[in-house]
Amino acid sequence: MRIAVTGSTGLIGSALVRSLRADGHEVVRFVRRPPAAGDEARWDPAGGYVDPAGLAGCAAVVHLAGAGVGEHRWTSAYKKEIRDSRVLGTAALARALAALGEPPAVFVSGSAVGYYGDTGDRAVDEDAPAGHGFLPSVCVEWEAAAEPARAAGIRTAFARTGLVVAREGGAWGKLFPIFRAGVGGRLGNGRQYWSYISLHDEIAALRHIIDTPGIEGPVNLTAPEPLTNRQVTAAMGRVLHRPALLPVPALALRIVLGEFAEDVLGSQRARPARLLESGFVFRHPGIEDAIRAAM
Repeated sequence: MRIAVTGSTGLIGSALVRSLRADGHEVVRFVRRPPAAGDEARWDPAGGYVDPAGLAGCAAVVHLAGAGVGEHRWTSAYKKEIRDSRVLGTAALARALAALGEPPAVFVSGSAVGYYGDTGDRAVDEDAPAGHGFLPSVCVEWEAAAEPARAAGIRTAFARTGLVVAREGGAWGKLFPIFRAGVGGRLGNGRQYWSYISLHDEIAALRHIIDTPGIEGPVNLTAPEPLTNRQVTAAMGRVLHRPALLPVPALALRIVLGEFAEDVLGSQRARPARLLESGFVFRHPGIEDAIRAAM
């Protein structure tokens, strides 16, 4: 197939491109700068422009672009960048897809389990309502921005991704060196749930969505059973053969991270009901397997 991907230089996007190409698919990578290679096409998310030639003939489009949530302190300006990079980009792409004479069969648009907000000990699946706060509001707008594609008859799925266990980037990429140094530990009281997924299963799940005609709407991309932060940090210590005894106080997180600390300390116990119902099989369902795979 010919498949278009945005966010192809990120952790998930680059791994997805490698996986697709390894199986012989043609990948078109959308970039915001002038194209420098034959497999690149131009788009301007903020300006609403998407090169239609890059979309022509695509069987699927996977949209993963967006400013990193944990890359900078949440100033008003950076919160706007987080929101606009997702909402404006998704809207531009959805309009471009809807305008095609021969649109793709499926549009997989990125989202996050941040949609649910702080769920405490309560397990949630894709039928749960949106939570309250900045990230849930961003996720609601992010998903709503894809409406032109859905209204045009394109099967549209929202990949609500959890914490991806990987060394190369994302939140977990920052944890590995801390634990290797023997100074890792729980965050706050450690009772908050983390909905994690191995990078391998993340990519396999995205491809499963592309290949499974019955899947549309929100899809949680998380391991079958979320764990508490205390359980996760203990597993990191066991696998890396390092102590995990130094907790990071909630107050310290709030000083360092500002408003984002509330989401780090919040609990999201999301389960992948739709993936499991559609027959998806996880290769790394357990946290220790996911950590070892990342290593």
